[in-house]
Amino acid sequence: MPALYVLIPVALLIVAVAIYVFFWAVDSGQYDDLDGPAHSILFDDEDPQHQAAVDQANPDKDDKPEPPRA
Repeated sequence: MPALYVLIPVALLIVAVAIYVFFWAVDSGQYDDLDGPAHSILFDDEDPQHQAAVDQANPDKDDKPEPPRA
């Protein structure tokens, strides 16, 4: 029983710290863009196939996009 007198305040302190860290992360913008970094690692900017897909997706250029190279 005396252990509960120590464990309950310690548990409440840990919960309070976890809530503080969560709200600090939200306020500092940690959860603003969840999908961007996950998708950015899939594409290499130097990859010619990726550049061809970008050029094909933006057809407003006058030149024709090169076909992807194998």
